[in-house]
Amino acid sequence: MSAKLEATRPLKKLSPDAVAFYEAHGYYAPVQVMSTAEASALRAKLEAHEAAHGRLKGPLRHKTHLVFTWLDELIRHPAILDAVEDLIGPNILAWGSSFFTKEAHDPSFVSWHQDSTYWGLDPADIVTAWVALSDSTAENGAMRVIPDTHKMEQVAHRDTFAEGNLLSRGQEIAVEVDESKAEMLQLRAGEMSLHHVRLIHGSDPNPSGERRIGFAIRYLPTYVRQIVGSHDHATLVRGVDEFGNFGPEQRPDADFSAGALAHHAEITGGHQQILMRGTGRPAAA
Repeated sequence: MSAKLEATRPLKKLSPDAVAFYEAHGYYAPVQVMSTAEASALRAKLEAHEAAHGRLKGPLRHKTHLVFTWLDELIRHPAILDAVEDLIGPNILAWGSSFFTKEAHDPSFVSWHQDSTYWGLDPADIVTAWVALSDSTAENGAMRVIPDTHKMEQVAHRDTFAEGNLLSRGQEIAVEVDESKAEMLQLRAGEMSLHHVRLIHGSDPNPSGERRIGFAIRYLPTYVRQIVGSHDHATLVRGVDEFGNFGPEQRPDADFSAGALAHHAEITGGHQQILMRGTGRPAAA
């Protein structure tokens, strides 16, 4: 349900030029969605949890909106949803969320890939909102994209499970990527980028002394289906769901509560079966 198909629907956040740029090139940035102070407050919540419980690892890096009330609120943030609605329409599911954190002097990286590779979702009318909770710059490993590659079909990938790769399978494009065409999406804390599920993108390590924190939210219109898993779940964040293709998710009753953690474990167990199918590995590292 692109903006092209709904030309008469008024835009809520993005300009017509921004929507046209996204549809032509597969991404758009930056989009201001909150103040620097608001982003800093969210970062402080994350770092308070880390101080008490350690850094989020494994499955807890993913669908983290199911265990923290402030992330449950973030996936419903009106400014984020207004921009997403301008791209995919008014009936919106949040299918996934993931932290992409690079510590200072961190060798972690994200290989060139398409998000759609192992998700099992059809059609590919899916957008990722990458929300910066810290500045994301050339110095600390900001995301890079290859413009216009969202127009390609699904490209073959190979699994590497490489140490330091922040992707669940360490997947990387199995063909050569022309990095001379790459564009870097530098963001200030409180800004986000938007990219299409088929866009080739990745990011380099962080050699700087500053931490880089991003929270990626995967949004899809309610007509999208899961076609490789027997069941899947998502959260309706705007509009109505007339299709029922995904089971509902529960909002966390409190941060990191026993109930929220149990629900998260149940939901991500099925989710990981989809993402890790064929590998013999049960969950993301």
